[in-house]
Amino acid sequence: MRRPQKLVKMKSIKNAPRQVAAMFAALFLVLVASFPLSSWAQKVTMLSARPAADYSAEVATEWFKLDSLIAQQTPGFSPPVVARALGYLGLTLYESVVPGMAQNVSLSGQLNELESLPWAQPDEPLHWPTVANASLAAMSRMMFSNASLENKARIDQLERNLPLKLERDFDPSTLTPDITNRSETFGRLMAMAIMTWARTDGGHEAWGPLRRSRQNYVPPSGPGKWTATSPGFAPALLPWWGEVRPFVLKASAWCEAPPPLAYSEETTSMFYKEAMEVYQISNKATQEQRQFALYWADDPLKTPTPAGHWAFIATDILKLQKANLAKAAETYVQLNLAMSDAFIAGWRTKYSTNVLRPVTYVQLVIDSNWVPELMHTPPFPEYPSGHSVQSSAAAQVLGALFGSQTPFTDNTHNDRGWGPRTFKSFKAAADEAAFSRMYAGIHFRAGVEGGKVQGACVASQVLALKIKR
Repeated sequence: MRRPQKLVKMKSIKNAPRQVAAMFAALFLVLVASFPLSSWAQKVTMLSARPAADYSAEVATEWFKLDSLIAQQTPGFSPPVVARALGYLGLTLYESVVPGMAQNVSLSGQLNELESLPWAQPDEPLHWPTVANASLAAMSRMMFSNASLENKARIDQLERNLPLKLERDFDPSTLTPDITNRSETFGRLMAMAIMTWARTDGGHEAWGPLRRSRQNYVPPSGPGKWTATSPGFAPALLPWWGEVRPFVLKASAWCEAPPPLAYSEETTSMFYKEAMEVYQISNKATQEQRQFALYWADDPLKTPTPAGHWAFIATDILKLQKANLAKAAETYVQLNLAMSDAFIAGWRTKYSTNVLRPVTYVQLVIDSNWVPELMHTPPFPEYPSGHSVQSSAAAQVLGALFGSQTPFTDNTHNDRGWGPRTFKSFKAAADEAAFSRMYAGIHFRAGVEGGKVQGACVASQVLALKIKR
């Protein structure tokens, strides 16, 4: 990979004539010998030698906590859009601090159409918490450009306050103004470089009013095809999201879901039997099943959405394990890339298969008065379940990072009175999230199972990225 020119040009004795270099070397040894151990020379040596793993994960966890809140409160941030935003934030964090992770490599050249990124110079020491703080602040401003004035102020406030709040990581006795300025510059440059690439993915304005290149979407008609559902009969949500450029998935290995069930209204058909299953479960759901349905609903503008839910889980684990900044960077980039690509793959399948929702089928074939009791059916095709794709991908990544049989406590919805809840493994939580959609009356079993298969495929491709040397 070609490295860019230095951000701050500094003279180096290695490029000087040999006699001058020898003079500077002798002078340097005299200065070092004359200073006490807490001298400037030792300070620079200590700074230049400290890797990202020497610092806590707190600068990262604080930013992802705020970004999840902003995603919840910003109009237009439906589940796929939130997953995309978190994907770019995770990538920004990782690429900002990976020069301070000796065993890791950049993802430039591995992700779709990402050719190169800025790189830190080895002879110009950077302070990695400062780099991460600056890069995540800059990316948060750009990614949530339509956030409320209050939330924009929160971004500014967090960037200012973190160096004061995290004094152990931002020790003022070891930071020089030169290193601070250079670190902030590098972090902001990285965020700008990644945002420049992000604007070319086809999703940056797909959710908003600025998208002018598309006519109104008209769903295909015919037996078994999706149509708008009661009570709102809202238009299709993000019908072209499947065309957004993924981070990792390649055109030759798209992680297609298994084919959906063949449509049939015959009472002996599998399609009818699955519709009847949804109808009966929804009408006679146990208290536990109702709890599952509501817990994993993760509605936009009320919650951080499914991607924010799993990012919250990851943040809690990083805090509990007292993880370092390098571990946080590895976790957030792999988890969030997987969730973003999972939504793209799932949406691609949804709008290519266009399977109708249970409420439409049941009203047509079984009970014309039936509507799901627990929640409204979302405005997009049924197959596969987006929660199933995304949760399966997230669980597989977290299992690879923290152990597939690791129990954990989910505190995402504590402030809503729905938690905490403890799970024996990430997969157990993902399975519950997937089947919660059937208990809610908005997905068939085939949509749940097909989504789990697709999500596992997405995770496997993300985990196949070369992260380590």
